[in-house]
Amino acid sequence: MSSAEAAYTVLKAQEATERGRGDWFEITQEQISAFADCTWDHQFIHIDEERAKAETPFGGTIAHGFLTLSMITHLMQSVPSDTPRLDGAVMGINYGLDRVRFISPVSRGKRVRAHAVVKSVELKAASVQTVTTITVEIEDAPRPALVADWVTRTVFDS
Repeated sequence: MSSAEAAYTVLKAQEATERGRGDWFEITQEQISAFADCTWDHQFIHIDEERAKAETPFGGTIAHGFLTLSMITHLMQSVPSDTPRLDGAVMGINYGLDRVRFISPVSRGKRVRAHAVVKSVELKAASVQTVTTITVEIEDAPRPALVADWVTRTVFDS
């Protein structure tokens, strides 16, 4: 049995299970402004507190949806995992995202965390593809910031 096949057996057992929730992480204005500079997206709703208070229903600035999405890697680091070390694993890669929905804005100063559920696990030649549904929750908010199916691959030596 190859390393990928052995890992597939381990990971397949986790399919349709909840991994849990990670730690809260505060989204600051400094992060929002730095993201605006990186992406050249300086729309006032992200960088102008006074104008955002006066002209939007948000009560102030909000994070870019793509900033919140890009935080998934960091937010997932604190989500519990009982996956053992997978022999022969060479690397993990982002393979893509399926079905991303931005549901609620994240206001400056709010805290977010990831909630993860393993949706599917598939053997793909010398890799195992996992689709995990990530819900980015906003502290004390009735609706999440976003929900996305994150597709990752763990690549194994041949």
